Amino acid sequence: MVSLEKNKLEWPTIAELMIPSEKVAHVQIGNPLEHALLVLVKSGYSAVPVLDPTYRFQGVISKTKILEETLGIEEFELNRLGEIQVNEIMDTEVPCLNPDDHMIEALHKLIDYPFVCVTNERGEFDGIVTRRSILKQYSKHYHEILKFYE
Repeated sequence: MVSLEKNKLEWPTIAELMIPSEKVAHVQIGNPLEHALLVLVKSGYSAVPVLDPTYRFQGVISKTKILEETLGIEEFELNRLGEIQVNEIMDTEVPCLNPDDHMIEALHKLIDYPFVCVTNERGEFDGIVTRRSILKQYSKHYHEILKFYE
């Protein structure tokens, strides 16, 4: 919650804003692209986190990466979806947040990404923070400031 008490602005932590891991669609690192594409299509997301068998965050797989991988010279080679594993093409260079980080840190990372994964000190996947959640908080903050100065 954003607070303006005593002219001091307090930003919510990532733990307060994140969608918990139990509610986030994800795939396992060894899944075939066929499974990953199915999860992406069924969930309606353009990208999902990739986890290892111990639920440690490994990267992100997206529809775009899958389609780029299966695009042949003249047609999509959809038969390759069962032959390639997620870990072969996933993005591993993606930003992460810690549950104790503050909203402002998420804002900087969400400029270039629709969501950012949240991991604990052991690298385990805790959830995601979305642009939407941050924008909602800034909207609340903006209206609270307007009330404060009226």
